[in-house]
Amino acid sequence: MTERKPGIGTKLVEGGRRKEWRGRLVTPPVERASTILFDSVADLENGTPRLGEYRYGLQGTATHWALSEALTQLEQGAAGTALFSSGLSAITGTLLALLSPGDELLVTDSVYGPTRRFCDTILKRFGIVTTYYAPLIGADIADLITERTRAIILESPGSHTMEIQDVPAICAAAADRDVVTVIDNTWATPLFFPALSAGVDITILAATKYVAGHADLLLGTATATAKYFTRIQRTAWDLGHAVSADDAWLALRGLRTMAVRLKQHQENALTVAGWLKQQPRVGQVLHPALADCPGHELWSRDFKGSSGLFSFELTGANDAERAAFVDRLDMFGIGYSWGGYESLALPVNPIRTASTAPADNLIRLHIGLEDPDDLIADLAASFAAM
Repeated sequence: MTERKPGIGTKLVEGGRRKEWRGRLVTPPVERASTILFDSVADLENGTPRLGEYRYGLQGTATHWALSEALTQLEQGAAGTALFSSGLSAITGTLLALLSPGDELLVTDSVYGPTRRFCDTILKRFGIVTTYYAPLIGADIADLITERTRAIILESPGSHTMEIQDVPAICAAAADRDVVTVIDNTWATPLFFPALSAGVDITILAATKYVAGHADLLLGTATATAKYFTRIQRTAWDLGHAVSADDAWLALRGLRTMAVRLKQHQENALTVAGWLKQQPRVGQVLHPALADCPGHELWSRDFKGSSGLFSFELTGANDAERAAFVDRLDMFGIGYSWGGYESLALPVNPIRTASTAPADNLIRLHIGLEDPDDLIADLAASFAAM
């Protein structure tokens, strides 16, 4: 009889639940620690920091190891997952692990704003050159790779403008030149886009968002193949990145229900996006599951679903009118981040250096777990007041 591989829902429930970490409890408990005590000096001096071994609080406890193991099991071919204090720190820590002065970095022009700032300031100060490429470049990225190119950052869909990249083609071009590929996969998570299976070397999540799911913690993760994991984990510890046991435990709890929540985020967001497409003051609705979103055909080929984040164009509106539209909304919070159970709205302005944004005058929505009819009524009232 062929042994059945567990489905994604089973992995989310069972991941990291080793008996030696949880005993007779259903889930590993919260283990808070800074100092770890040893039986002797020889015991203290024997060994090096590693996951799964009590050495010092920075290397974590069973609470952290359970979360790392559960996330690693979601990506076929992953060797491990390093935990960081935020999604941004997972990106910056990973880049610092990979790059040295004189290296070149290729970054999608639709990248998350704080990532762009890190590249344009701190990496520049370290003598690392960043070149931005058009999100839909695909295999033609090979023309941008030089002898000094060490890494490529992908983000699919892109921040704010939601373009889907041809990840397999970009990764194939990178692999031919021994260039490491890193993706910010927060929007899709491994459930909707298994990045390592598409050829990516390192996949990063702002676990603050869909992994945790409740807008109550900050956490980042970097899951990597064997070629890169040890370097990233060692760099994270050398930089002093630490995650509280309480936050790790909350993220692990959120992980158990992520599949159920993502399905509802997807359904609600598609309902709202479909309604927006019928509104006279709406131009493009930038949602990868819609046929006219840039890269939709790649989404249809590579993705297993869509989450709750998308943007739409408010036509004929200046910045003040966009702000007033958002201010009038009652059910949408105004705030940074997304991925929690609540809906959010923000006017956004895409920053581009190497390509043209598909739309302007954007409002970014995160559709939460509320009744979508209530969200539509709220949006309709704001449109009516324009």
